[in-house]
Amino acid sequence: MEELQSFQAAARESGFVVANESRDHTVQWFRKMAADPSTGTHQRLCLDSVTKSATVFWTNARGLTDSKTFRGAESLREWLGANLVSS
Repeated sequence: MEELQSFQAAARESGFVVANESRDHTVQWFRKMAADPSTGTHQRLCLDSVTKSATVFWTNARGLTDSKTFRGAESLREWLGANLVSS
């Protein structure tokens, strides 16, 4: 539970807001408030309480969806800080 709260804090610090939650409350989706200027899309972030992981999804310059999964909130925070796909 503590790791998920850390993931949520990292998401909010990086400009994500809650977008949706699964009915069983095991998955929570976040959306970046600002769209990426080059693609016009919003980054998405999925927090999964079953796997205790966070996955970031974004659209690359070719219009394809990329993703990266994190098992620790600190690594997510570091990656989001270094890879400001959209601010």
